[in-house]
Parts: sequence; C-alpha cells; structure tokens
Amino acid sequence: MKTMRTTGQIRQQIDREVFDYQRLLQCLSAYAKPRDKIKRLLDAGDIVRVKKGLYVFGDVYRRAPVNRELLANLIYGPSYISLDYALAWHGLIPERVTTVTSVTTGRSRRFTTPFGVFTYRPLPECRYATGVLLQQGENESFLLASPEKALADKVWDDKRFSGATTAAYEDYLARDLRVDIDRLLLLDGERLEAVRAAYNSRKIDRLIRTVQTLRDTADA
Repeated sequence: MKTMRTTGQIRQQIDREVFDYQRLLQCLSAYAKPRDKIKRLLDAGDIVRVKKGLYVFGDVYRRAPVNRELLANLIYGPSYISLDYALAWHGLIPERVTTVTSVTTGRSRRFTTPFGVFTYRPLPECRYATGVLLQQGENESFLLASPEKALADKVWDDKRFSGATTAAYEDYLARDLRVDIDRLLLLDGERLEAVRAAYNSRKIDRLIRTVQTLRDTADA
C-alpha cells in the first residue's frame, strides 16, 4: 500500500504524463536511496521507462493517452516529426505509418520503446528549422513539419531517388511516394518558396518546380 500512496503523491506533483529523471528525483527527495525506489516503481508498473531518463505513468495512474508525437520530440533532440509520419499526418500519402519519423541536427538514431519505434534522420542546421509548426495535440503541443517541409525532407532524405531530371519527379511522387495529387495542389506557395530557399538544393528546387507546374496545369 505504501507504493500506491507514494505513486499517488508523485502523480499529484507531476501534471504531465511524460517526465524526466530529474523531475522524478525531486518527487523522491525524502528517500535516502531514490534509485531503489524508482526501480520498485518500474517493477510495479506504476511508471514506465520510455528510454533512459524519460518516463510516463503506468496505466493505473495515467490520466490521458500517451502522446507519441510529443514523445518523438523528447526521446532525441533537437528534432521534429517529418518524413513519412508527417506526410501521413497531413494526408499527403494514404498509408498508415506506425514508425514515428523525425529529422534532427544530430546523427541518425532509432529507438524501440514500449510505445513504438521512433527514428531520426540527420538534416544540416541550415535546412532544419524552416517550415516547422507547433502542432496542438489532445493534451500537449509538439513540433511537426508543415506538409511542404515534410515533402522536401522526404525527397531530400530518399537516397534511392536521385532527382537528376525534373521529368522524373511526377512519376516519383505519384508511384513511389503515392502522394495524393489533390492535396499536393493545395500546398502553400509561400512555404514552398521558403523551403526552397532554406535547402538551396537542385533536388528540392526541381521538386518545387514540379509542384508548381502541376498546380499551373490544374488551374489552366
């Protein structure tokens, strides 16, 4: 029963579902051996380790579903959700993407957690921040690429597609990525230009020119 009371007290002190090791230590400051207490909380399932130093409350004490998008931002950073997961989020591709994909200024990483798989792909700092949105979820806000940035990040990261000629892009978008062309035509022109400038890359320049050509053709 002592564990139940202690966890209930921790729950009262921590408002959010996700918390780090330092916050947990603050709640256990009265314990001579707080690490031993943390182990007991983990063994009891009162808290769940997402990765070293990052936790969520167990089912009994959880007040809301775990926000996987927020977890993606916290597991490894700096990072924001992009690539396939963001494309699916924005409805640009039809597939349900289970792995939460992000880009980072750090190195490539992959984490397998109790809440799914999270991957991170490197992106140079000069191409990183443009086109990032603060997205409001059900309980927490998180960083997510705009549809324009997610598409550029995906095309840039896809080493299988060289993008050597403009003519190859329509087929790539439609067949390889299975992009919803109707949604593609709704992409924001100013954001596309900002992404083009940030990337300063022939590959992304050709991508954006292809999108613009498709939009011009649809409007004609």
